[in-house]
Amino acid sequence: MQDDDLFGPAASAPTPSRPAGPQPLAERLRPKALNEVVGQDHLLGPEGSLTGMLKRGSLASLILWGPPGVGKTTIARLLADAAGLQFKQISAVFSGVADLKKVFDEATRLHRAGKATLLFVDEIHRFNRAQQDAFLPVVEAGTITLIGATTENPSFALNGALLSRAQVFVLRRLDDTAMEQLLSRAEDETGEKLPLTEGARASLRAMADGDGRALLNMAEQLFALPPEPRLDEAALGQLLSRRAALYDRDREEHYNLISALHKSMRGSDPDAALYWLARMFAGGEDPRYIARRVTRFAAEDIGLADPQALPQALAAWEAYERLGSPEGEVCIAQAVVYLATAPKSNAVYKAIGAANRAAKETGSLMPPMNILNAPTKLMKNLGYGKDYQYDHDTEEGFSGDNYFPEGMGRPDFYRPVERGFEREILKRLAYWAKLREERQ
Repeated sequence: MQDDDLFGPAASAPTPSRPAGPQPLAERLRPKALNEVVGQDHLLGPEGSLTGMLKRGSLASLILWGPPGVGKTTIARLLADAAGLQFKQISAVFSGVADLKKVFDEATRLHRAGKATLLFVDEIHRFNRAQQDAFLPVVEAGTITLIGATTENPSFALNGALLSRAQVFVLRRLDDTAMEQLLSRAEDETGEKLPLTEGARASLRAMADGDGRALLNMAEQLFALPPEPRLDEAALGQLLSRRAALYDRDREEHYNLISALHKSMRGSDPDAALYWLARMFAGGEDPRYIARRVTRFAAEDIGLADPQALPQALAAWEAYERLGSPEGEVCIAQAVVYLATAPKSNAVYKAIGAANRAAKETGSLMPPMNILNAPTKLMKNLGYGKDYQYDHDTEEGFSGDNYFPEGMGRPDFYRPVERGFEREILKRLAYWAKLREERQ
């Protein structure tokens, strides 16, 4: 169940009445004014973006992007109320083109009568491209003010035409302060104190993982317990299940976390790297995918600054294949720590990129004649292999010959850094460059 209400008749009123009968704690605590919304001060505080829109009387079409349980539905309802707009709500999970047409027809009728409509679309990313395009004419005509809610990155989930007509606002995961505010409000609402030690109270906030609705649902279970004895962290963990961390291997979080791991290793921070590695393991990421990315990192960000980096990554990958989970995950962790603490160089990565560009630019230039093999008499007569210098016959084991196509200037692709083993390579290249200059 998402944090946003489903399509239904009650969604048509600007300030929907509370249904009769018992209500969940989360619904009873739903904010009745924008200044009661917690954790989104960057949007709703005195200097917030949405606050400024309302002051100017210029509420535009919006996309509210954020994780579940941070108030997307509530904010949309309250914005409609504050702007004096008729509130309509649909869910892309349950609605199709026919539902959209009904809403658009009603909004058009209200528009002709001088009344404006705010249409809130929950899970808007679930509409396909054609359905998203259906919003364009009514938004452009001012028939509706659209507010779409999504947990997915709008850059990938929504088409460009719709994004160009709506501003994207990011709602933040509720922090610890905001979560404590919700618990205090829950205690005020019920007139009871949660039967928790301070440590267990902090653990409860952590268990909700930034989701306000999940926090209040767990708190509601705790209010049903006797006030004594108070639960400690262990007892709380036995009673309640921790909310699963947000992670979808097919969506943005997958790329966010692997990026965090990669950059933590690049930044030589093994502790941060281990944290993001553990987050991916906890989210159910395929360790083989991680091993592949770790191997790529070894070549891309370390290269020859530590020639053992790539073998370490490959060994960890192979060890995982032999051991499986969870034992093999330790091998990947070992590789992550090794790579995070290794000297860094992207010289090889940059060099192959430069070489690729040069290869495209120079087309089909032939190698110089002196380094071509001459297996036939005709080829020898044509000059294949003529004047080739066998490097092992020289005193230094280095002939200084030219190996680039004739007429092509000598490029400088590989530029090692003065870190790790590449410091030694740099010395060798400088020595050979001096010999080459002398002999040419």
